[in-house]
Amino acid sequence: MLSSFELFKVGLGPSSSHTTGPMKAALRFVGFLAKQPGGQDVAKLDVRLYGSLALTGAGHHTDRAILLGLSGEQPETLMPKKADSIIAAISATNALALGGQAEIKFDPRIDIRFEGQTSLPFHTNAMRFNAFDAQGDLIASRIYYSVGGGFVVDEGEAGRNAKNDAPTDAPKHRFNNAHDLLAMADDAGLSIAQVMLENECMHQSREKIYEGLDEIWGHMHACMEHGLEREGMLPGALKVRRRAPGLHLKLRVQNPDPKQSCERSDWVNLWAMAVNEENASGGRVVTAPTNGAAGVLPAVINYYLNFVPGADDAGVRTFLLTAAAIGGLYKRNASISGAEVGCQGEVGVACSMAAGALAAVLGGSNAQIENAAEIGMEHNLGMTCDPVGGLVQIPCIERNAFGANMAIQAARLALLGDGKHAISLDEVIKTMHETGRDMNTKYKETSQGGLAVNIVEC
Repeated sequence: MLSSFELFKVGLGPSSSHTTGPMKAALRFVGFLAKQPGGQDVAKLDVRLYGSLALTGAGHHTDRAILLGLSGEQPETLMPKKADSIIAAISATNALALGGQAEIKFDPRIDIRFEGQTSLPFHTNAMRFNAFDAQGDLIASRIYYSVGGGFVVDEGEAGRNAKNDAPTDAPKHRFNNAHDLLAMADDAGLSIAQVMLENECMHQSREKIYEGLDEIWGHMHACMEHGLEREGMLPGALKVRRRAPGLHLKLRVQNPDPKQSCERSDWVNLWAMAVNEENASGGRVVTAPTNGAAGVLPAVINYYLNFVPGADDAGVRTFLLTAAAIGGLYKRNASISGAEVGCQGEVGVACSMAAGALAAVLGGSNAQIENAAEIGMEHNLGMTCDPVGGLVQIPCIERNAFGANMAIQAARLALLGDGKHAISLDEVIKTMHETGRDMNTKYKETSQGGLAVNIVEC
């Protein structure tokens, strides 16, 4: 079963699948290489990116991520300033310290190849790492797939149809779909959040779990605060200006305390955009379930904390646990990869997660939570992923604001009912997956269709 701490991961923007995933893959290759005969004799590396990774990799900082991973950096701990200094050093010397140890020659312009016309069969986000000795003989070669949300599988795991980084121990409460989750939770007299909590308790103490959940929210909140303060242009040729600081100033002039404001949707828009502008700049964000959709959950949590009487830290933990349960269903039974199913798998899933989680902290029953999550996805079905210029900026930033507000409305609508509804969450997850498979490849994070080809870059 997927842990909350596997779904919510800290890393650098702008993309979990195109930045965090490739960094982790490169780091895994360094570890793999160290165990191979002759692994200490590496003199040259060759990296090839395929499919969506190649087509939008430059705008998603995939090449930078590869360099950082090969240098031994962990996405969870790496700070943006250190990342910039490492990249600058590699660019200046055409050399990198493999795994942070021995230096080898590496020219990113030559040794990272973007093979956009080639796709590998398991997933469009594929990359191959080749290592050679001084005589040019191949020491080791490995294929990795970045399958969304920062999750990575190698070619062996892909052959077993693996979906996660590593298997986890058997949980106390096993469920494969929403139907099983609801039935099992009701039989045990537990909320969805309590089911997740008891599963997490199989691996660590309740106190450690609470500490970890608080830390996740702390990273989300810090990202939001940075986004509210940092002005200027986002990187890239589109020259998109950060809007969050200006919107924040305008809203504070109207009403300094958001708790007293009647313009709640404006604040939700602001919070979501602040996170995703920070993500677009390469800042530290939390996958929720991806970087491209990272603004939805924090914005809805802030809505809960500012506008719901009695909101507290315990409610935030319930929110995150419930959201993780819902996100895990999509990860297991469909996809959270924009390159595989379009943005319905990113912002759509985030909206569904946030809707169900908000329903939970507003006192909803398990059935109402499931209903809210279903509504959140139903009206995002078919959403394409067509980033302009391969950048996680247009339409991604505003799309998070809409996803957050839609989640709030989905939760409110579900709470008006008794949990009974015509379409189940399992049915909508299945529909999303089928829709993603049917979607034309040019609308799945390739920047070959939609807005990406109909907007002239400045």
